Amino acid sequence: MPFIQVNILKGRSPEQKEKLIREMTNVAMDVLDAPEQSVRVMIQEMEPEHWGIAGESIKKRKEGSK
Repeated sequence: MPFIQVNILKGRSPEQKEKLIREMTNVAMDVLDAPEQSVRVMIQEMEPEHWGIAGESIKKRKEGSK
């Protein structure tokens, strides 16, 4: 049973998340020859202040680019 875990920043629409789940499922079915019913996809959304790059949070980086 393939289990795919995706970490993304909050802010995507429900439609985007549904599409991501569908596409990740399709890839697992194709690459792993897995039956659709066996594929699990979990999306974890994180606050921008909980994810950092090069020593500062994404939130701070976005604020600095304005």
